[in-house]
Amino acid sequence: MALETAEVRISTSWQRPENKWLAAFAEFPVANIGDAMERLNMCDGGIVPVSSNTAFVGFAFPVQVTAGDNAAVIRALDYIQPGDVMMINGQGHIDRALVGEQLTQRFQHAGAVAQVIDGAVRDRSVIESTGLPTFCRGTTPAGPFKNGPGVIGEPVAIGGVVCCAGDIVVGDDDGVIIIPFWRAEAVLAAVQEVARREAEMTAEVTRQYK
Repeated sequence: MALETAEVRISTSWQRPENKWLAAFAEFPVANIGDAMERLNMCDGGIVPVSSNTAFVGFAFPVQVTAGDNAAVIRALDYIQPGDVMMINGQGHIDRALVGEQLTQRFQHAGAVAQVIDGAVRDRSVIESTGLPTFCRGTTPAGPFKNGPGVIGEPVAIGGVVCCAGDIVVGDDDGVIIIPFWRAEAVLAAVQEVARREAEMTAEVTRQYK
């Protein structure tokens, strides 16, 4: 079901998966998960961290806005649940920040575990002080418009990767990867095998150069 307003369309039809999936994928770095996913589904290299705390795993909460307008981002505050990752498609626009210190702190207090923005942020030092992992395409002091339109809860593209509500999102120093939830079980088995092989290779190197 979609609820219509004048500015923002809101889909309320998705459900968050069980938290056990977050704990399962938290054991693995993005690079290993990427190897397990045919080296696909990683956000492009333009989506970079702006805070030193980069590690996170959570469920995608997708938001789409028009360039430089964060009306839908503000409305999303009413729907965040603990464990969500704010996945905001800002059309790659970096001339106006969609998120700053106020929204970052509100996301965090609502239970969001990270924010990934295909667009710009501002108030970088305050974002850093919150400890909320934040990835984006750039920074600017210019604030956003708040007129809409926008969409909450429907699929978006973040860094060239399609992201649906409830997908598993993992981030670390290397970047961000999106795991479609329907693939979670198969990807988990694959990344466990990747990690096993990596451990064997590391042990071999250690023995060789000891």
